[in-house]
Amino acid sequence: MNVETILRAKGSGVATIRPDETVGAAVKELISRNIGALVVSEDGQTADGIISERDIVHGLAEHGAALLSLKVAEMMTRPVVTCQLSDSVDQLMAEMTNRRIRHFPVVEDGRLRGIVSIGDVVKNRLDEVEYEARSLRSFIAGA
Repeated sequence: MNVETILRAKGSGVATIRPDETVGAAVKELISRNIGALVVSEDGQTADGIISERDIVHGLAEHGAALLSLKVAEMMTRPVVTCQLSDSVDQLMAEMTNRRIRHFPVVEDGRLRGIVSIGDVVKNRLDEVEYEARSLRSFIAGA
């Protein structure tokens, strides 16, 4: 199973924000979409950085309420850690665990192709386990 399989199931849409937008605008976007991270992109096609709930919490601790008026470029994580369509889900799980990252933009040939979250990976794994269990039950019942 690879990243491309996850994107086929969930879609390739990516929520992005420009680096010159404010952190306040990023917070509103995160809330309105009920997501945990935005890919920062000047053109909507590249991954220049990422701003996550964690970045915002760290910024709040450092800047207080003034954080909301700062530019996304000042608070985003860069360089952004990405994955490719061909990366295995097992590799991605290991990277998420080792790096403590919950969102991986998918970049292929320098272009943003999607985003995979820890929730997507868990859902994928649960679907695999359920499929295996159904297959085993069917095999046992048919035997």
